[in-house]
Amino acid sequence: MPFDDQKLANRDNWDSRVDIHYASEEYGVQKFITDPGHIGTIVDFDRRIVGDVTGKRLLHLQCHIGTDTLSWARLGAAVTGIDFSEKAVAAARRLSDEASTPGRFLVAELYDAPEVLKETFDIVYTGVGAINWLPDIRGWAEVVSSFLEPGGRFFIREGHPIMWALDWKDQENLTIKYPYFEGHGPVEESEDTTYAGEGILEHTTTYDWAHGVAETLQALIDSGLRIDEVADYDFCEWQGIDQMVLGKDGRWRLPEGRERMPLMWSILATRT
Repeated sequence: MPFDDQKLANRDNWDSRVDIHYASEEYGVQKFITDPGHIGTIVDFDRRIVGDVTGKRLLHLQCHIGTDTLSWARLGAAVTGIDFSEKAVAAARRLSDEASTPGRFLVAELYDAPEVLKETFDIVYTGVGAINWLPDIRGWAEVVSSFLEPGGRFFIREGHPIMWALDWKDQENLTIKYPYFEGHGPVEESEDTTYAGEGILEHTTTYDWAHGVAETLQALIDSGLRIDEVADYDFCEWQGIDQMVLGKDGRWRLPEGRERMPLMWSILATRT
């Protein structure tokens, strides 16, 4: 799939984030380097659902700078990470070396990944804040399926489609502002900062797409996956909307007294 202007804008934006994220406390790169047992908080949560990965071949799609990828490596997996940003992949390789944790990292746009990497895996993993950058959820599901061995497992934990649809800046109300369904096209935003670390982005414009719960589940089913477990969560791994407050566990929630709603969800599936 060619790099159109929207994908190029997103890639440039993520290139701009790499150095900021690598130096940020939120990504904890120095913890990986100084503590051989350190794993990231996202993977520490996800491991309870994914299960034992010892000796498994794991592919991390949209891996960014590789902290989650290398967390799985420290849990025993042989890991491969793919990302469309050459700068992010270079940072992931650097981190792998500096943290003495083996991992393979390749540059590939998500939809082109099967042409770049002609292998299958025991586990395919998609981390937090990933699929909203993709325009076609059915194409994504086909990529996931193509990388899985029969009987292989897929796991994703992501921002809930309802959370993505909220007005991110409304301090008073939980108001639906953005699309819930994919077919309404991308949302264009311009921000000169990022969610982790301090610094000003050189490339500020991004495009992201909504994918409803049914759209996402059906895409996976149609691509040959069996849905084993679906879960909703009342917390978020980042401050998805301004109303969220940071808890003692490092996760973001709506303040007491606000209407409760799902902020994240997860899917565990098996390739049939």
